[in-house]
Amino acid sequence: MLQARIDALKDKLSRAYFIERSNLPSDTAVFGARVKVKDLDLAEEEEFELVGPGEEDYDQNKILTSSPIGQGLLGKKKGETVEIQVPMGKLRFKILEISFPDA
Repeated sequence: MLQARIDALKDKLSRAYFIERSNLPSDTAVFGARVKVKDLDLAEEEEFELVGPGEEDYDQNKILTSSPIGQGLLGKKKGETVEIQVPMGKLRFKILEISFPDA
C-alpha cells in the first residue's frame, strides 16, 4: 500500500508545474487570486482565495477553483456581478476587489 501511495505521489509531482504570477492578469479572478465580494442578497462582504487541490481550507475561505463558487468567480473582473448556482440555490455576488496574497 505504501508503494502505491508513493507511485501516486510521484505521478502527481510529474504533472505539476509552476505558475508565474507575473504572467497572470492582475484584474481578473484567476488561480491564486484573493477575491473580495459582496453578497447582494445578504449585504455582507466575503473574501475567497482561489486555490488548487490539497490547498483548500474552508475555515480560511481558501476554495477550490473547481468548486461551484470558484468556477463562478474564475475569469471575472472587478465590478462584475455574478450569479452562481450552488446546491442550496443561487448566490449573487458583486466583485469588489481582486488581489494576490504574498507568497
